[in-house]
Amino acid sequence: MGYLYLAITIFFTVYGQLILKWRIGIFGALPAGFYEKLVFFKDIFLDIWVISGLVAAVVASVAWMATLTKFDLSFAYPFMSLAFVIVFFFSVIFFQEVVTWQKIIGIFLVVGGLVMISK
Repeated sequence: MGYLYLAITIFFTVYGQLILKWRIGIFGALPAGFYEKLVFFKDIFLDIWVISGLVAAVVASVAWMATLTKFDLSFAYPFMSLAFVIVFFFSVIFFQEVVTWQKIIGIFLVVGGLVMISK
């Protein structure tokens, strides 16, 4: 059951990050003026997709707490690095973010580190 909680944590973390990036990209850059910033954040926080991303963060947090009842923190936390890997791949697919050799090497290092620490 612990691995299920961990998977739920990673899934909702990734979902939340991708949704927030998508919607922020639509809303555009943060305005300079104070009043414009207030309007900007009001509009963002009333967006149903942004709300779903924030709810996903809460769900991920609850699942993370459940995860920590099953595993030591030093074992469970490295698995959160999978969120970085998954977000990277979806960012390339959905947001056409640039793939560089440095990023690819970083992904291999993260996965290799995860394999080493989970043994």
